[in-house]
Amino acid sequence: MARKTKSIKVRLKCSVCGSINYTTKKRVGAQEKLKLKKFCPRCGKHTEHVETKIK
Repeated sequence: MARKTKSIKVRLKCSVCGSINYTTKKRVGAQEKLKLKKFCPRCGKHTEHVETKIK
């Protein structure tokens, strides 16, 4: 049986316009911030989205 890993929810914020568009999960032990290239509906193009905390 596979072992379950603990994860936390994080928000993804557009690095260009600053709007928060996506939420995702990240492993608890990860040291660096999550960076993904996603589509930003406000900018109208694919931009880099950086992890921010959920309050």
